[in-house]
Amino acid sequence: MTVLNKEFSDFCAQRDAVNTVKLNIVKYCMMLCDALSHDFQRQYPNTNTDKRFYLDSSGRKYHKIWDSDICPNTQRETRSCHAFIDKKTGEVYKPASYKAPAKGVRFNLNIISSREECFEKADWAGAYLYIR
Repeated sequence: MTVLNKEFSDFCAQRDAVNTVKLNIVKYCMMLCDALSHDFQRQYPNTNTDKRFYLDSSGRKYHKIWDSDICPNTQRETRSCHAFIDKKTGEVYKPASYKAPAKGVRFNLNIISSREECFEKADWAGAYLYIR
């Protein structure tokens, strides 16, 4: 009976660790959205455009960060896909289209140095996602 309890406790610990990683990835995605919004506000403090960045987690494999603008005259929303983030690994990709990421990992949000570099370089227009 103790072997079964140990195996179950190991399973529970492993599931907790996986869930913690997934929650941290969502938290880092939200932090990236905030960094992008702050960069836009810093560059255009007097704009009347309602620009926001938000997270869409509805995809099977990737979180998407969307860039949304609402035109003040017509109140129409236009949006574009800003980035893809792998739900399991935290890898950040530039979008190839609004449906799929481009090849090549740009940053990894689970690695502290890569995450800090991503947040430091993050700009609202997405130039930090191009490979140099």
